[in-house]
Amino acid sequence: MLDVQAMKSLAQQITQAMPWVQGIDSDQQYDELLALMDELVEDYDANHVLIDLLFPVLQEYEETAERFKTFNQRIEALDPGVAMLRLLIDQHGLTQSDFQNEIGGKSLVSQILSGKRSLTLGHIRALSKRFGIPAAMFV
Repeated sequence: MLDVQAMKSLAQQITQAMPWVQGIDSDQQYDELLALMDELVEDYDANHVLIDLLFPVLQEYEETAERFKTFNQRIEALDPGVAMLRLLIDQHGLTQSDFQNEIGGKSLVSQILSGKRSLTLGHIRALSKRFGIPAAMFV
């Protein structure tokens, strides 16, 4: 049987210890929660329940806070395929010449990165296979 009184007491304790659990009210609360999350992810397995509880609070703030407005607009304007290609280049320390087998020559990769050309379905499939990521990450 559910112990409703214990749950109510626990909810009150959580709200007192983490006032931002129901929503972040200030940049200071955001910074505090971000620092806490950095600490919690050090041992994800032990802290995953708390992380899962707090992540949506961070996400909501980052999607709606004025301080992230310009950043969010820039992210929304990015082509997902180009963004993923740039991420792969950065993460793997690659150059535009390193995609001969998946995309083609350096000039074609450059045109894709500059937005003059788009990734084709063939490019996406080849990149997906090479890096072991779902093709949907490029769309």
